[in-house]
Amino acid sequence: MNRLHPRVRVVWAGQAAIVAVALAGVTVAVDRLAVDLPVWVPPAVLVVVLGFGVGLALARYRVWRYEVRDDALYLERGVFTRVRTVVPFVRLQHVDSSRGPVERLLGLASAVVYTAGSRGADVRIPGLTPAGADDLRERLKRLAIRAEGDDAV
Repeated sequence: MNRLHPRVRVVWAGQAAIVAVALAGVTVAVDRLAVDLPVWVPPAVLVVVLGFGVGLALARYRVWRYEVRDDALYLERGVFTRVRTVVPFVRLQHVDSSRGPVERLLGLASAVVYTAGSRGADVRIPGLTPAGADDLRERLKRLAIRAEGDDAV
């Protein structure tokens, strides 16, 4: 099984920091507008939420795995609920590689695999290098084309 690039932890910890600052801001607003809270509550909210978020980011990195086999893409992820996903190549519609602003800043990319199926039938593999995301996209494309021939009517 393949692991994600370690810098993805920075992305996830950064997202946790944004959530922590926003919740601390909400606590400050509630303090000023409605309830007279003790002065330590907003910093405590910041520290607790940030600590939980960073811990979750680290745990998430430890469990995230993916593997490309001959018949399908296998994914394993989830901290509280472990999710194992199998994407058969015959169900694959198309694959994108993408780089958001934070990913570009950190030299990372993601691969997004779209499948035939219901709403939400796509899989995102974060924390890849740009070359790794492009290589994965091309490899999955070749395997899907080969699988389509095996499944043709």
